[in-house]
Amino acid sequence: MEEKNGLALARILLVEDDPDVQPLLEHILVTEGHHVAVAASMAVAASLLGAQPFDLVICDVNLPDGSGLRIADQAIALGVKPLVLSGQGLSREAGGLAPYDYLLKPVRIRELADAIRRCLGEESGGSRIVQFPKNPAG
Repeated sequence: MEEKNGLALARILLVEDDPDVQPLLEHILVTEGHHVAVAASMAVAASLLGAQPFDLVICDVNLPDGSGLRIADQAIALGVKPLVLSGQGLSREAGGLAPYDYLLKPVRIRELADAIRRCLGEESGGSRIVQFPKNPAG
């Protein structure tokens, strides 16, 4: 397994619709060496999640076409660990995010890196690093 700065490099599905937040989160993940696919809606996220293997799904709760918690639940059903992000965490129903690993926005870089490490390292969560073949075209 390849590592950088103590983080296992993973294939991550980032589900974020905010045009100011999404590129920043993607930049942080790519800079850490992760492979990132991006979706801005539930529909695109569900399609990607069903078609490609991922190690982790980082998902915003509020998406333009519904609740990102449905994507988190789909990830869990597929054996993929979700990390939920919420900008309204304090205004949500008490305990609403309790079943998930979650971070409240604004997310700090170290906080995100620690959460990814925790999610990928949890043996009980069934997470594993998906090995991809090297690209012969390089």
